[in-house]
Amino acid sequence: MNLVEQYFPDLTDAQKFLFSRLGPIYTEWNSKVNLVSRTDIENLYERHILHSLAIAKFIKFKPGTLILDIGTGGGFPGIPLAILFPEVSFTLVDSIGKKIKVVEDVIQQLGLKNAVAICERAEKLPGEFDYVVSRATAPIGDLYKWSRMKISRKQKNAIPNGIICLKGGDLVAELQPFKGRVEVVNVSDYFKEDYFLTKQVVFLAI
Repeated sequence: MNLVEQYFPDLTDAQKFLFSRLGPIYTEWNSKVNLVSRTDIENLYERHILHSLAIAKFIKFKPGTLILDIGTGGGFPGIPLAILFPEVSFTLVDSIGKKIKVVEDVIQQLGLKNAVAICERAEKLPGEFDYVVSRATAPIGDLYKWSRMKISRKQKNAIPNGIICLKGGDLVAELQPFKGRVEVVNVSDYFKEDYFLTKQVVFLAI
């Protein structure tokens, strides 16, 4: 929790409370449903919550922005971002029902009014969004295929609408088909912890 406050010093008391609740909620759920590895739960704030918030260092979403979190799993990056941007609407989607049940419970326990969880394949979801976000869900080519028709052509933010995903490792081959169209930022530019040395924010405008 201290890590989140360190990198986001302007949090309101209400936001600090919600972030503090994530640890106990996820620890309890992880004992029932294997959302993250048993050892990783001890590093929840660094490796899942703060990692999710790297997107907030890349872009400050304007109020009214519509975000689709594809393959949200246990609610990352959607839940931390929904806490940070209470005036932005988040739709968290995953095809695995037991994970969506967890996300629904987290949303309910936190009382988040700007987030909804849906069990569905992303490509079957109706509606348009300003951005698709994702965290280690699938190759960017698949994300593009699933979401390119769901991105609104109406611009609200300083950065063009598109896909913003959190990736790790060597991305040269994965990004080759989109050469010249993608922007890659090292998460270590934002956060100094060693865990982030191999992590990137990848942006593809659509």
